[in-house]
Amino acid sequence: MDRSDPITGSEVKHFSGQQGRADSSADAPYTILTPKQRTSPLIFNSPHSGTAYPDDLIASTRLDRISLRRSEDSFVDMLFDDAPRYGAPLLKALFPRAYLDVNREAFELDPVMFEDALPEHANTRSLRVAAGFGTIARVVAEGMAIYREKLSFSEAERRISALYHPYHSALSDLLSSSIRLFGCAVLIDCHSMPSLGAPQIAADRRSADIILGDRYGTSCAPLISQTIENVLREQGYQVVRNSPYAGGYITDCYGRPGQGQHAVQIEINRALYMDENLVAPSEGFPGVKDHMSALIAALSQRLTPELLLAATV
Repeated sequence: MDRSDPITGSEVKHFSGQQGRADSSADAPYTILTPKQRTSPLIFNSPHSGTAYPDDLIASTRLDRISLRRSEDSFVDMLFDDAPRYGAPLLKALFPRAYLDVNREAFELDPVMFEDALPEHANTRSLRVAAGFGTIARVVAEGMAIYREKLSFSEAERRISALYHPYHSALSDLLSSSIRLFGCAVLIDCHSMPSLGAPQIAADRRSADIILGDRYGTSCAPLISQTIENVLREQGYQVVRNSPYAGGYITDCYGRPGQGQHAVQIEINRALYMDENLVAPSEGFPGVKDHMSALIAALSQRLTPELLLAATV
């Protein structure tokens, strides 16, 4: 059902798969934009661009709407939504990162957030948990606490069951179908970074435009990272590899180049396409979107199954 979103004030689809052509069910927490025909082993994923803020989060947060939204990779799904035109699907979360982060282990949880003890299978000691950015985040990007009160572990289990597992099941299915169709798969995990977090290029002290993360060469064949970098540099972007973002859980988990399944993360400097204070597209948005569409087109042409299979051997 459509209704006014309490955070954005805009009309959104709350946990429905009806945005574009989707393979997901009506109550799924994601949308899959699918091509009429799969002609490419590429799969695009936008796990942090969801804007369907659940009522229970709004009721329990101490933050105003703009502060909460700054944890989003806002509009990244829109930058890459031409993927189906080039024979590749785009999976995107509808729920926000501040509510649940699928780019984490399933139970990567901070014990100080919960009123009861966490089970032994919870990972409470990761660097991401220590920073406040576990599967259920303790803080937003600026370090401000999200919740007024502690949560119950049963609430974490509910979110993980309703959102995390269905999302990863959908992603796994897309990768498996690509392997069946083409013998290989290339996952492009799409993100954005705050402009203040972008490293400076030593040569001219200009901030990096895009960071590619391939887990220091372990999550995909070198051909893939190099091809993406070449296209982006041809477009005029300053590109950095693996610093400070080498790829998160999704890149690490699904990148199995020895099995023909590749994964690479792309982080786009938000200053290029949005007003970070207002959380709104800027005048630079159309140009960046055109470049990302051109990137998709180029990768679809250059990263053929035959070339990828040869790179896997």
